[in-house]
Amino acid sequence: MMIFDISKIKSIANTFIAELRDENIQKDSMRFRKNLERLGEFFAYEISKSLKYATKDITTPLGVSPCEVLAQQPVLATILRAGLPLQQGLLNIFDRAECCFISAYRKVEKSGDFVIQMDYISTPDLDGKVLIMADPMLATGQSMVMCCKELINRYKIEELHIVAAIASTEGIAHVRANLPKAKIWVGAVDEEMTSKSYIVPGLGDAGDLAYGEKV
Repeated sequence: MMIFDISKIKSIANTFIAELRDENIQKDSMRFRKNLERLGEFFAYEISKSLKYATKDITTPLGVSPCEVLAQQPVLATILRAGLPLQQGLLNIFDRAECCFISAYRKVEKSGDFVIQMDYISTPDLDGKVLIMADPMLATGQSMVMCCKELINRYKIEELHIVAAIASTEGIAHVRANLPKAKIWVGAVDEEMTSKSYIVPGLGDAGDLAYGEKV
């Protein structure tokens, strides 16, 4: 399994991650969303290097130029609601891609434990397609694995890419164990999680920071 970790490379993307983590800067929800979107654009560029291309003759005003163009657009999937800005960044680059939306959330039991509840999937045909699944936080990895497996059970997906701004070591291990063929793209990897499965130091609740606290 391939894992691409932005934090291992010196680039402007690390500034976006630093701002996402910063408890003062993240008070500006518009900037928080924009930084997730910027990361999505960065991930899209990196992922694009691994996709298939075809040579196409392009007519210019002065002649013909053979150009390498994307052979097939990927499908961009996300888990609502936190993943929307990250998906938008991917869509800014793969601007002809179709999109998939999944509603999944943690349903907390009386004991304090939680189960993943998946209520809704809206997707184009994924047979033979490259699927890029985006979610800002890869904590336990349970939501990501459940959503990806549901799509894999329905369609013959050619290739799976998983994108997260921040991941935990536990989440990556869970994905590797359950989706061994997936390629993982992360902004940073943190070692710890709280008893409620929030990544430490992480950045907090990405959905709340992007769109306001839920009740």
